[in-house]
Amino acid sequence: MDLINKIEDQFINILSQNIGISEINAGYLYALIALLVIIGVGWIANFIVKRFVLGLVRSVIKKSKTSIGKLLIEQKFFHRLSHLAPAFVISSLSGIVFLSYSFLSEMVEIAVNLYLVVIALSVIDSLINAVYKLSENSKISSKLPLKGICQAIKILINGTGIIFILSILLDKSPLYFFSGLGALTAVLLLVFKDVILGLVAGVQLTTNNMVRKGDWIEMPKYGADGDVIDVSLTTVKVQNWDKTVSTIPAHALVSDAFKNWRGMSESGGRRIKRSIHLDLSSLRFLKESEIEELEKIELLKGYFKGKRSDIGEKGLAVEKKGLVAPLLNGRNLTNAGSFRAYCLEYLRANPAIHKEGMTFLVRQLAPTDKGLPIEIYVFVN
Repeated sequence: MDLINKIEDQFINILSQNIGISEINAGYLYALIALLVIIGVGWIANFIVKRFVLGLVRSVIKKSKTSIGKLLIEQKFFHRLSHLAPAFVISSLSGIVFLSYSFLSEMVEIAVNLYLVVIALSVIDSLINAVYKLSENSKISSKLPLKGICQAIKILINGTGIIFILSILLDKSPLYFFSGLGALTAVLLLVFKDVILGLVAGVQLTTNNMVRKGDWIEMPKYGADGDVIDVSLTTVKVQNWDKTVSTIPAHALVSDAFKNWRGMSESGGRRIKRSIHLDLSSLRFLKESEIEELEKIELLKGYFKGKRSDIGEKGLAVEKKGLVAPLLNGRNLTNAGSFRAYCLEYLRANPAIHKEGMTFLVRQLAPTDKGLPIEIYVFVN
């Protein structure tokens, strides 16, 4: 400190005696030059930390091959953390150099404190981003809206940072501003309405497991029909099947109705519900010769064998006894019923169709103006 005082006195004496500058102006000039020197030393400290210390940290992390370390480098966590070096250098040197300049010392201290708050906010932001990236591909990301949670945490932290900045600038305790938030509740609710609604909706969506990333949802009100690609604090993005993207407010998923097809995906089956319409004028009884030909079809052998025992040979003798006799003699076989049996056996033999645990149905419906519907109601696996 004595050395600093001697340098200051010699500098002022040289300027005042040799150049003719007044001692007051010489003192101001000394303070300005000293400030520039301190800033220069801080810049050098920052350069050294970034060039050597940060380089060493990067090489160690690359050798360790840890995913969290690589993510911290990608999100510039250590790069932002290195800005602490010039802040500490400037703060330490200004406390020594500017002992005679209390006002300038206070200004430098305020600037350094503001700088530290900004650095802290940026470091925390990069840390949150790294944690989010790390958990983005994990199982928990499919169950929790991590992006919305991270955004909410960032808002709280940045809000706290703004309060600390105001407390430094106005020389007030942070508690003073926290206590004043109660009076600004109405304004805050108005400004952060979407954020608050989105946060509450995100909690409800998570708690009730209503929607998550990767779900196929359908919401005609917003023109959405596709996969959820992003769940943030205020919005949910859906990539439609035509590759367009629909943006839905998060709270709309709680207040409005939408269809989530996740249950179908998790069940491992997708429904097929289609009808084959038969021309009503083509419906008739099968002749015995036709039955004999149809029995050659592998899928229908069991069907006709069972029908022969149920109906009997008389019910099949349409060619021998005419068309009226079967009508009077009871049960008979029709081409529509046999076609329904073929569809049933064909689907039963198909390995891509669920046979158990899900609806498996082929049936005749009431005739319409389009014909006789043969409805197929099955689930593919």
